[in-house]
Amino acid sequence: MLSTMRIRLATIDDAAAIREIYNREVETSTVTFDLVPRSLRQQRDWMSARSGAFAVVVAETESETEEQPAVTAFGSLSPYRDRPAYTTSVEDSVYVHRDHQGRGVGKLVLGELLRVATAHGFHAVFARIVGGHQASIGLHRALGFEIVGTEREVGRKFGQWLDVVVMERLL
Repeated sequence: MLSTMRIRLATIDDAAAIREIYNREVETSTVTFDLVPRSLRQQRDWMSARSGAFAVVVAETESETEEQPAVTAFGSLSPYRDRPAYTTSVEDSVYVHRDHQGRGVGKLVLGELLRVATAHGFHAVFARIVGGHQASIGLHRALGFEIVGTEREVGRKFGQWLDVVVMERLL
């Protein structure tokens, strides 16, 4: 079975697929600190708030056995903080469908987010990664991010305290 991968800007029509990938992580993992799955309307609202410089991109896989390409990953750029002096910094998020992890999809998505951030004139990109998530830390390291700190026990999910590793790349 041959398949091809394409990275593109997300459209509102991708909301259901993005929601499916994201909600699985909300319900079963600590990679997001959200505790309640998103409704389709909430997912669309989230996407609508991210346009232009604060893009959402998707990885779409076409397969010889499938009629429609499938969204296998997504990533986004979000404002880093709301105060005006932070406007040259953004935070990235990357989520890969579990059936497609370990295949380089996340690297393609993060690479595209860095291209978009550069094109929009951002200076710093931050990643806030749950402590111990070596795959995400490794992904970011591979694309030039460095660990700049650890926030200790700042989140609580599934009855456990969670650290956040902060990584940064200057563009």
